[in-house]
Order: sequence, then C-alpha cells, then structure tokens
Amino acid sequence: MSDLHTATENVLIDERVRGFPPGNPPLALDAIGKQGWKPYDGRMAMPLISLDRQAFSGNVELMMAYVKSHGADIAPHAKTAMSAALAEALLAAGAWGTTVADIRQAAVLLKAGQRRLILANEIGGAAAARRLAALLGHYPDAELHIFVDSTALVDALRSAWQQRADLPPLGLLVEFGAGRAGARSVDAAEAILEAILAAETPAFRLTGIAAYEGAAATADAQETMLRIDALMAMTSDFLPKLRARVGKERPLLVTAGGSVFFDVVIARLSAAVAADPACRLVLRSGAIFFHDHGIYERGLAGLDARGGFRIGGETISAAATFRPALRVWAEVLSRPEPRLAICGMGMRDVAMDQGLPRPLALYRNGAYLADLGNADVFRLNDQHAFVALADGSDVAVGDVIEYGISHPCTCLDRHAILYGLDPDHSVTTAYLTSFG
Repeated sequence: MSDLHTATENVLIDERVRGFPPGNPPLALDAIGKQGWKPYDGRMAMPLISLDRQAFSGNVELMMAYVKSHGADIAPHAKTAMSAALAEALLAAGAWGTTVADIRQAAVLLKAGQRRLILANEIGGAAAARRLAALLGHYPDAELHIFVDSTALVDALRSAWQQRADLPPLGLLVEFGAGRAGARSVDAAEAILEAILAAETPAFRLTGIAAYEGAAATADAQETMLRIDALMAMTSDFLPKLRARVGKERPLLVTAGGSVFFDVVIARLSAAVAADPACRLVLRSGAIFFHDHGIYERGLAGLDARGGFRIGGETISAAATFRPALRVWAEVLSRPEPRLAICGMGMRDVAMDQGLPRPLALYRNGAYLADLGNADVFRLNDQHAFVALADGSDVAVGDVIEYGISHPCTCLDRHAILYGLDPDHSVTTAYLTSFG
C-alpha cells in the first residue's frame, strides 16, 4: 500500500494529537513516518492507535479479489476511518466508489478529490436537502447517489434541485430496510418510486435500489438469517418491477453488503442483478478491510460456518485469511493488587460497544517481552483500563501493552491520527482522520 497523502492537507501535528511525543517540535503529517518511532519505544505519548499496514493491504487484496470473482463492485464505507488517504488507497486498489453516512462526510471526500459517492443514509428534510445542494453546487462533476425511504425526502430533494441550475445530477436509491431506516414493504417502495419518477429531470433521477442488512441482525443467528433473507428477497424482487418502469437501457445500481453479511448479499442478489444487463451490484463493506479482535472476528467465524469465503470457485476460511489490522497501545500505570494492572486507556480511547479490548502482548524498555493471552480487560473508566492478570504475571509499571480492539467504526473515531506500522512496528506513515 503506497503512502497516499495527496488527498489530505499536509498539516502540522503536535502534542495535541494522541501519540505525538511531548516536547517534540511540530511536524508535517508526511514527516511523521520518517522519525523511526515505535509505539513502545518510550517516545510516543500513550495511548495511541495504529494500523498494521501489511495486514490492511492483505485484507484489501483479499476483499477486492472476492468482489471481482463474484462479478460485483464495492464502494467501501469511509465512516470506519474517515481517512481520505485510506479511501483513496481503496479506490486505487479497484473500488468502484466510496460510501459516506452523511453530508459532512461527503464534504470531506469531495474536498479531497473524490467524485463518485453513495450517501448510504437518509439525511432529514428540506433544510438538509438545501445543505446537500449547497455542498454539491461546488462540485458540478460529482456523481452522488442517495438513499430515500419516504416521499417526504423525495419532495425535499426535488425542491432543492429545482431551485438551482448549478447542481450535478442526483441519483436516488429506493431503500428497503429492516431494523433501521428503509421501506418496510413493496407498497411503500412503490409509492417512493412513483414520487421519484413523477419528479424526474436530467439532474434528478432514479438510479437504483439500496438496503442495509446489518441492522437486521439480532442476538439469535437463525432469526438474523431469516430477517436478512426476507430483506434481500424484497430487494431482489423489486428490481424487475423497477426495471419495467424505467425501461431496459437505464443503468441501475443495487447496493447492500455494508456489514459482515456481505456473503449473504452476494448469494441472494447476484442472480437478480445478473439477469439485468444494465444493473450493477455494489457492496459497501468498509470495516472488513480493518478487521478486529471482536465483532469482525466473530462475524468471519459465522461467515465460515455459513459455507466459507469463495473466490474463483475455491472456498477458503475468511477467519484464517483476514487479519486484524488495528491496535491500541497503552502504558501500565499501577499494579495495586497482585492480579490487577491499571492501564492508561479508557472509554475516551477505545471502543467498548461490541466488546472490550483484548490484551495481546507486553513490551518493556522498548522491546517485546511476552504474549498476554491470559490477561483480560474487565472494565473501562474514562481513561483507565482494568486488566485481570494471572497469578505471578510479570507485568510492571511502565510496561506497554498492545491491545486488539472490537468494532473499528467506534474506535477510530476517537483518534485524529492513525499511525501506520511496518512489520517491525516502526511508524512509517500517519493517516489524518476527519471525524469533525
């Protein structure tokens, strides 16, 4: 994976950013990877988050091969890291476009030079539609497709686009949903479709169908599959109805797969899309490129249990081939009890909504000391992690612990800089995030 900083401003970084060594003179973003820092060498401020660049590149290669082998495309969701440079790297690796969750995220990527976006969410009403129009007025060459699940949103967007002649074409995607937004029935979707078609102009057009299957998941695996299957069936069954209304020549998108259930999306939607020569299936998975030691670890085990990861007719283990690329690093602050360590990392630094961080390895005096497979984080405060240790564990104040995380999307948004590491753990690049 190349160093891609052309998509971001080469801003000065200083101690206000996690990881940056206290007292070090400010550095341009592209100079951080030239300092020879390591997360456990005593120079970098703790806690910090890092990206295993080799693991990330391997995950990218694997996922792109999967998508290509199934005749699909992918517009990875940028909300995971909100890094324009990493989003650009995915485009360079073969992504069809990029997905965003809201207008501000679209603004970040448009400013960075990207032009093909899926806004995979409803945005609100008339005021939000005017804000979107105000943004796109600056990017006449943009190609943006947006989710709609109500005639109210169609009307708001139509009004905003009618008021201006300087806007790029807006593509509208009728969204089906379960568990979150999206039309819940074919009747509701048909009403949205008719509202769009009644308002169409060259700059305001229907461009396809969307769904998000991740929100259909429940704690029960069987119930989850029933709900996702029903959502995918409603989506695929609607495609020929939509095609009949717009004619056989119009290019259409069918987009889903913004979760770890992308294999189910491929299995359920591929046939319907393949039967329509002018239709394109676009996945939106983003966190899969980062993987983790929690929700995605469990999710890939579930994918394997459903039949495995198929590329070019060969089935391989997703759990064994994707590699977690994110780590959080923190120092041991206190050893107040024989089986307890208190580390300088808390809810302000790491995700906990899908599982607590996992201790992986121990470092002392700038060198690896031991694996920590027998340690567990059992509680987080604002800025402290409570780590349960085995009897006689050799963990000392000042040691650095490397942690795996669960749920990249709610961990990365706590950090302004993601430090890219090479296999020897040296910081060789830094990715600016833009979470606002």
